[in-house]
Amino acid sequence: MDSCLMVWHMKPQSRAYRFAGHKDAVTCVNFSPSGHLLASGSRDKTVRIWVPNVKGESTVFRAHTATVRSVHFCSDGQSFVTASDDKTVKVWSTHRQKFLFSLSQHINWVRCAKFSPDGRLIVSASDDKTVKLWDKTSRECVHSYCEHGGFVTYVDFHPSGTCIAAAGMDNTVKVWDVRTHRLLQHYQLHSAAVNALSFHPSGNYLVTASSDSTLKILDLMEGRLLYTLHGHQGPATTVAFSRTGEYFASGGSDEQVMVWKSNFDVVDYGEVLRKQRPPATRASSSGTLPEVDPLVPPGRGRSQESMQSQSQEPVSMPQSLTSTLEHIVGQLDVLTQTVSILEQRLTLTEDKLKQCLENQQLIMQRTTP
Repeated sequence: MDSCLMVWHMKPQSRAYRFAGHKDAVTCVNFSPSGHLLASGSRDKTVRIWVPNVKGESTVFRAHTATVRSVHFCSDGQSFVTASDDKTVKVWSTHRQKFLFSLSQHINWVRCAKFSPDGRLIVSASDDKTVKLWDKTSRECVHSYCEHGGFVTYVDFHPSGTCIAAAGMDNTVKVWDVRTHRLLQHYQLHSAAVNALSFHPSGNYLVTASSDSTLKILDLMEGRLLYTLHGHQGPATTVAFSRTGEYFASGGSDEQVMVWKSNFDVVDYGEVLRKQRPPATRASSSGTLPEVDPLVPPGRGRSQESMQSQSQEPVSMPQSLTSTLEHIVGQLDVLTQTVSILEQRLTLTEDKLKQCLENQQLIMQRTTP
C-alpha cells in the first residue's frame, strides 16, 4: 500500500532492497523464471519490470486503463500476462517491451491471470464470478467455469498443467480438470473470503490465505485439510511456495511477511526433534506430518521468520517445549498402536460375521425342501 516493493534476502543478516517508482499501491509482484527480472503491477495502471539489484532500475509499461491486479511471467520468461480492473487480460513481450494482444470477454474486474506451465494456456479469474481458460495461440476462450457463488479472487495451474484451483469471496476453493472441465474438488474450510492460493511443486499440497486471518494446508491426494496456521493479525492477503517447496511465504494486512518452513514430507516426529537446533531468528518449526495424520487435528504451524525492517533477537527453544513435543510423540505412538489393535479386532469381527452368514446359508439350504 506504500507504493514500494521490498526484495528480501533469505539469509538473516542480509540487506533488503526497497524499490520506489510506482505512484500508487503495488498490487502484485512476480519474479521471472531465471530470477533476473521482477515484474510489479499497481493501482497507478502501470506494470514495471525491475532488475533486482542495488540500483533498482525499472522499465514502465503503460499497461491498462485501470488498476493492474495481477502480473505473471510465462515459464520461458519471454512474455508475461497482466489482469486489470479494466476487465481485460493482456499479454506482453518481456525483452521487446511490447504489447502483444488482449483477451476481453470478462464483464467485470479481472483479479488474476496465469500462464499454464507449458505456456500454451492462460487462466483468468474475475469479479464476474467466472474463471476463463484461454488458448494463447488462437486467443480464444476455451471454457468458462461458472460454479463460484461470488467474486473469484485468485486462480493458478497445478504444476502438472492438468488442473486449476480457484479461490473465491464465497469462502471456497475449487479444483477443475482443464481437459474434461469437470469439478474435481471443492473445499469450504475458511470462514471468510479466500484471497490467494499456491500449489506445492510436488502437486500434492495446496496452501490458501484467507480474510479469516488463517492459512490452510490441504492434502490434495486425500482431499482433506492438514493444518490451519495462525500467524497474521488480520486478513492473510497472499501466499506462495518457494520454487523447491521447502518454504512458503505469506503476507497480510498486518504489514507482515512471514516465511514458513514446509516440513510436509517429514514423517518421523521424533527424528525432527532430535535434529532441532535453536533457531537463529524468531523461528520455530512449523507442524510436520506424522504417520497417524488422520488422528491429528489441524495444528498450529509457526512462522520461521517474521520479515520486518527491525532486527529480531535470537531466541532458543525452551526445554519445556521440547519435552512437551516429545510427550506428544509418545502419545502418537500409543495412538498408532491403538489403531493397529482396533484394525485387528475389526478384521476378526468381520471374519466371524462372514462365518456366521455362511453357516446360516447352509442351515437355510438344509431346511429348504
